[in-house]
Amino acid sequence: MINSVGVSEINTMTKLFWNWLKLSPVVFATALFATNSAFAGEVQQDLNQDATSVTQLSQNSSGNNMGQVTSVSQFSDVQPTDWAFQALQSLVERYGCIAGYPNGTYRGNRALTRYEFAAGLNACLDRVNELIATATADLVTKEDLATLQRLQEEFSAELATLRGRVDALEARTAELEANQFSTTTKLVGEAIFNVGGAFGDEKANGTGDDVDDNITFSNRVRLSLNSSFTGTDQLQTRLQSGNLTNFGTAAGTNMTRLGYDNDTDNEVQIDKLNYAFNLSDAIRVKVDANNGEYYENINNFNPDFASSGRGALSRYGRFSPIYRQGAGGAGLTVTFNPKGSLSASVGYLAGGRTNDASSPLAGEGLFDGNYSALAQIAFQPSESFNVGLTYVRTYQNSQGGVNLFESTGSAFASQPFGAVATSSNNYGAQVNFRPTSKLAIGGWVGYTTAEAEAGPDADADIWYWMANLALRDFGKEGNLLGVFFGQPPKVTSNDIGAREDDGTSYHLEALYRYQLTDNIAVTPGVLVIFNPEHNDNNDTVYVGTLRTTFTF
Repeated sequence: MINSVGVSEINTMTKLFWNWLKLSPVVFATALFATNSAFAGEVQQDLNQDATSVTQLSQNSSGNNMGQVTSVSQFSDVQPTDWAFQALQSLVERYGCIAGYPNGTYRGNRALTRYEFAAGLNACLDRVNELIATATADLVTKEDLATLQRLQEEFSAELATLRGRVDALEARTAELEANQFSTTTKLVGEAIFNVGGAFGDEKANGTGDDVDDNITFSNRVRLSLNSSFTGTDQLQTRLQSGNLTNFGTAAGTNMTRLGYDNDTDNEVQIDKLNYAFNLSDAIRVKVDANNGEYYENINNFNPDFASSGRGALSRYGRFSPIYRQGAGGAGLTVTFNPKGSLSASVGYLAGGRTNDASSPLAGEGLFDGNYSALAQIAFQPSESFNVGLTYVRTYQNSQGGVNLFESTGSAFASQPFGAVATSSNNYGAQVNFRPTSKLAIGGWVGYTTAEAEAGPDADADIWYWMANLALRDFGKEGNLLGVFFGQPPKVTSNDIGAREDDGTSYHLEALYRYQLTDNIAVTPGVLVIFNPEHNDNNDTVYVGTLRTTFTF
């Protein structure tokens, strides 16, 4: 027994016990968690704690805030089904190296800091030395020591490998910390390579010219600097360049526009600047300094296809055009109860693509130029069902430019009274339903009443709708098959009869996004516009694309 051993044997036993701790990760981790639980509520998680935190830690480790237990059943949050139950039971009943909180809990699932590790290890070894010094009966037998020594020799290679891996991880972590871009900012990038072209007989603009069916190769690049100062806020600064032209010129109708076209002649621009933060747990605020768009600020009910780089190929297929009202402006969007099943949003955007909210000139600025005011109620009783009702009031003048639907419908829908000041009331209903995790069905319907604010007194009604189907993980995890069918914005009645759409255009789109790697997606697709510009006399036009998106 241990009473008969000498000093050298005691030292040997201490060494072997240490090796035993290394050989048994479960018992070792349990012992450390047990001791550290006494001061779990006091130690900060930051590894860069100052001397005050260390002093506080050493004081808490004295045991004043914990109670020694003699049976694992005294812990209310430890169950026999827990994976470390047997190891914990052995440490409690055989070695007495376990303490818990005064309320009878162990809290075995919380994280362990380096400070807690050092203090816990020291306290546990003190207990081991105490037991050895008092020669407690049945603590360690010679057979136990022989077994431990044999296990150490048998697993020496594995232990050496583990030590090497830990050293390598520490070195890699140190290198990453030393070379990280910023402690507050993340760089997010997206690059699109696109091969595409428009096809058909005559253009839809009434000129009689043939469709320009040249195949093009173009690109768009975005770099976003996303900074967070509190952990729940975000300052976004996005740079963009590209040479992706509008196929509306080639086909004679903006109904053929792609959802990611952008032509800056590859000159870099500050495309986005905004800041979002939580005013409280129930209120989320976003301030757009430029290029604000409602579809980025609130739920647009089309999660599979809203992204310009990974979603729909067409401009109209991404989301309801009601979210394009006021696009490009500056302003504020507030969402109430953003994480609840029932939420509400209000927003105001001033300016636009060609109007400047920062200008003090007449007909511009925050309140004298183009503007849009939005209100939306969203209802999401479950993850599989999502519906929203949206209202937007807009005003656009000739100085800022009139384009009610941002080139997603006919020319008459964009300017029902020509290039004169126009106000509109826009109503929309959107829905997305997922009967299974692989299948999503969605769509929208919208109605707009427009009124001429200059020239002759005139009103116009405009309707549009869309239905889409998404098959997720089709053929491979991460892939997406999408089909769209709908009617782009159409002027159904107009006091100016010459600007009323007589026919009906139909939008048909199909795409298949193939996830080549985690960061590369290839999306072939086709867009078909029947009776473009809502004119039954116009020939059908087609757009074929092959979009490759790199994300990093």
